[in-house]
Amino acid sequence: MPTTTARRVLPQPCGELSSGVIDALGTTVGSPVSISLAGADPYGRDLHLALHTCYGLHYDAFAGVDPAWEWDPGLLGARAELERVFLAALRADTVAGTDVAHELDELLVVPDENAGVGAFLRDDGEPRHVREYFVHRSILHHQEADPYAWLIPRLRGRAKAALVAVEFDEFGGGRGERIHQRLYADLLAGAGLDPGYLRYLDVVPAPMLALVNMMSLFGLHRALRGAGVGHFASVEITSSPASRRMVDVLERLEADVACVAFYREHVEADAVHEQLMRRDVIGDLLDREPELSESIVFGIRATELLENRFAEHVLACWRADRTSLLDSLEFEGREELSMAVASVDREFRAIRHS
Repeated sequence: MPTTTARRVLPQPCGELSSGVIDALGTTVGSPVSISLAGADPYGRDLHLALHTCYGLHYDAFAGVDPAWEWDPGLLGARAELERVFLAALRADTVAGTDVAHELDELLVVPDENAGVGAFLRDDGEPRHVREYFVHRSILHHQEADPYAWLIPRLRGRAKAALVAVEFDEFGGGRGERIHQRLYADLLAGAGLDPGYLRYLDVVPAPMLALVNMMSLFGLHRALRGAGVGHFASVEITSSPASRRMVDVLERLEADVACVAFYREHVEADAVHEQLMRRDVIGDLLDREPELSESIVFGIRATELLENRFAEHVLACWRADRTSLLDSLEFEGREELSMAVASVDREFRAIRHS
């Protein structure tokens, strides 16, 4: 029997923007949503927590929040202002281009094996670093593939069919226990973390919130459908080699089988998805709407921008021997707590996912 899922509580505000949105959601629908964007940091946590909370109404319900807030004109107006500041920054910080084929070829270039978060985890990573990485990424993977579903009604023909094929895999191929969001929840549990939906939102800093908000921004606006496709392609093309490196890291640390299984799934699936996205989704979309080339390039470059900001933040913290989160996790410093679990639990998980 399926269990009842408890609704999540609203996040803790961290400034005037997030307070304005979160406080409003605790009142009657139609109450004023008071925010001022004067001097707001387009990549700051206050803006992105406010925006993430607005977007959250389109995903899963908040406990005690009237669902009618989802389409409240005042809240939508406030969200539009937050989006305007964020989108303007993304456009200003990326170079415009129209050569989609070149951008896709660049994504296929093998990255420097000695740079980035993956290299740190491979060479110097400890269980605490891996757990922190899992916590950051939980904000993304708890909603994995959901924002791309908004692209489906905005595509036609072969592009639509191919994107649905990729999404079908992301959603477990019709098997609830194989949905990638579920696999990530299993990963969190296997690493000794809370698998609850967006459980760690209050400790994740701005860089990951910005990346996830970009996905929702592209998905919710038809005018940004090209950018959404560009972002999705960027993820699928780069995922397989990055996931292969994570498999190596986790096997070195003798991590729980559920942790390894999540990344191994992406090694195999995303290698196929890369061809579908490039040839069938983007190829067909550009045949139909060649004017979207600049938007597709923007989506790819905005993804690279925000992923680099995330990596820079995490690596700066780890190299300074401090947590990359806003608060230390409860097991941090307890190096005797292995990521591995008892062999009987390993066998149980292997059977469950076979």
